[in-house]
Amino acid sequence: MKSNEYLKGRGAQHNSHNRFLKDIHEQRDDFLEFCRLDGEEADKNKTKYLPIFPKTIVNKVTSPDVGMHYSMNPYQGCEHGCIYCYARNSHEFWGYSAGLDFERQILIKKDAPRLLEEKIKSKSWKADTIVLSGNTDCYQPAEREFKITRACLEVFLKYKHPVGIITKNALLLRDLDLLKELAKDNLIGVNISVTSLSEDTRRILEPRTTTIKKRLESIRILSENNIPVNAMLAPIIPGINSHEILDLAKVASDHGAVSMAFTLVRLNGAIGQIFTDWIHKTLPDRAEKVLHQIAACHGGSLNDSRFGVRGKGDGKIAEHIHAMVHLAKAKYFKDKTFPKLNTGLHERYKVGQLSLFQ
Repeated sequence: MKSNEYLKGRGAQHNSHNRFLKDIHEQRDDFLEFCRLDGEEADKNKTKYLPIFPKTIVNKVTSPDVGMHYSMNPYQGCEHGCIYCYARNSHEFWGYSAGLDFERQILIKKDAPRLLEEKIKSKSWKADTIVLSGNTDCYQPAEREFKITRACLEVFLKYKHPVGIITKNALLLRDLDLLKELAKDNLIGVNISVTSLSEDTRRILEPRTTTIKKRLESIRILSENNIPVNAMLAPIIPGINSHEILDLAKVASDHGAVSMAFTLVRLNGAIGQIFTDWIHKTLPDRAEKVLHQIAACHGGSLNDSRFGVRGKGDGKIAEHIHAMVHLAKAKYFKDKTFPKLNTGLHERYKVGQLSLFQ
């Protein structure tokens, strides 16, 4: 494979330089040609699962515009390969690239259920919704093998603790039994990302995610089982899916979602370089137009780090997107609300159900 050829099945098309590392790894054309002539594969493009052993699993979220107070991530890195993903930058903290490494070097936290249990049993802990997937998707392909997310849901259920989920994978329906039990006490809320109604768009933006049809089916099944779903129209990318806002909102509402939210794409850190490389290889005919429109939403840059503005953007294009979102909410989500989860049960279950009878 030449360095300018498209790498199928992945989002990122190369490994960007890790800003925390001194050395730069470069795959040169002469090396690729040598491998070709020698009949060798320069890059096998395989996913690797690497166990890690963190001391804690629940993270306090201090950013004022994220919409959650606590998060936890059973996995670092994500095989879904979404090209725009803000979590890519966090892979650099572990010594990897935000590019292909993020999709292929998946760090597995097998101790997550134990660490979670220790946290929510501690005397100082006061129940507050903990969101699975604040950074990377808890139902990415690795979950089929390791089942860490399911084990964590069992902990939340045991201790009657509220939990939120953010995902774009229909694998969460595997755990419908647990979700239904949590929903009986209003302990679960699910956010499902619906980025486009076009499978062609979905495949290039999010190459290893579940189909749009299955995501919508997941919304319907969850809703039919009284599990509240918020549809995440995220990210909105000018020139790629910004024209779909009303259609996305309607179909999400029709399938049972009780609310919707959106973010406007921003390409912070290494993601700007990764996305730019990707779009020139994937959509070369409109690459510059899309990049200019994204920049127009962030003061002329591909990224704006200001709290409260970074996820919504500003300028004329952003204003148009805001207006469409406002119309979509008024038209398709009027009189619908996402419930506040129950934090009142957990204290009695910290030391087990016997405390109910003491």
